[in-house]
Amino acid sequence: MFDKVEAAYDRIKNYVNKTPVMTSTTLNDQLDCKCFFKCENFQKIGAFKFRGALNTVLQLSDEAKEKGVITHSSGNHAQALALAAKIVGIKAVIVMPENAPTVKVNATKGYGAEIVVCGSKPGDREEAVKPLIEKYNYTLVHPSDDLTIFQGAGTAAYELIKEVGSLNYIFCPVGGGGLLSGTAIATKGLLPEASVIAVEPKNADDAYRSFKAGTILPSINPNTIADGLRTQLGPNTFKVVMKYVDDIITVSEEAIIDAMQFLWERMKLIIEPSGAVSLAGVLSGQIEVKNKRVGIMVSGGNIDLTEFFNNFREKIS
Repeated sequence: MFDKVEAAYDRIKNYVNKTPVMTSTTLNDQLDCKCFFKCENFQKIGAFKFRGALNTVLQLSDEAKEKGVITHSSGNHAQALALAAKIVGIKAVIVMPENAPTVKVNATKGYGAEIVVCGSKPGDREEAVKPLIEKYNYTLVHPSDDLTIFQGAGTAAYELIKEVGSLNYIFCPVGGGGLLSGTAIATKGLLPEASVIAVEPKNADDAYRSFKAGTILPSINPNTIADGLRTQLGPNTFKVVMKYVDDIITVSEEAIIDAMQFLWERMKLIIEPSGAVSLAGVLSGQIEVKNKRVGIMVSGGNIDLTEFFNNFREKIS
């Protein structure tokens, strides 16, 4: 599949941002290693998702483009598909759970997509999508389990490795497994000896349990601050994870917030909780990184700052 990631990179490179790789002397000294952050919070729509969505939309048939596309997402994939559809000039319908962050809902609308609201329970999104596909014959662009989605997502790790060279580890967040699958394929294609470590919230640990059991286990009440990681692995991503991922570890909600605070305060990176999970995994000490070169996938930075800024407004009112 590595050739598909390379092809995806060639297909989308003129549309996507080549996001920066950043380092922290403080973190390197603390861990006695060299960490390289791939900052997809600087990607268009503020997350890696744009890579996979655009890779998919650019390959649609003329008939599929005429009908339009549909997906279900809590926000980042929603925005990504909405923008990709806008660039190509096709219709996009997005099913979003009622608890999706307002900042992501508004951004998705801003890109011109039609929003359909559904419940927040596991399975509600898929159930809302089915009748719309049956009625309008939209093409479903799954947030993570489509091959073209995670092949496009893999271009982020591809860029990282091409820029910084050899790595011993790459830490990557996992929810539906799109970024993780693409990252694993790209990493093993370029650096076969490097280890791919997935990181997941303990409160949404279905990927961890599935990986250990060797079969897909359902998500059970994924109540985590990392809203982008509440989804579960699909058949395609699960196969890739089992083949290419070396381990999956879990981190607490407090650890996610601590990592997020470090990125905000010490590196001045506005990161959403899902984007801080990979750093939380590095900081957890579950994997020995001393004297190693470590890649850290920062998946996105779309967080609602309304309350944050309202606190300042209250102080001056």
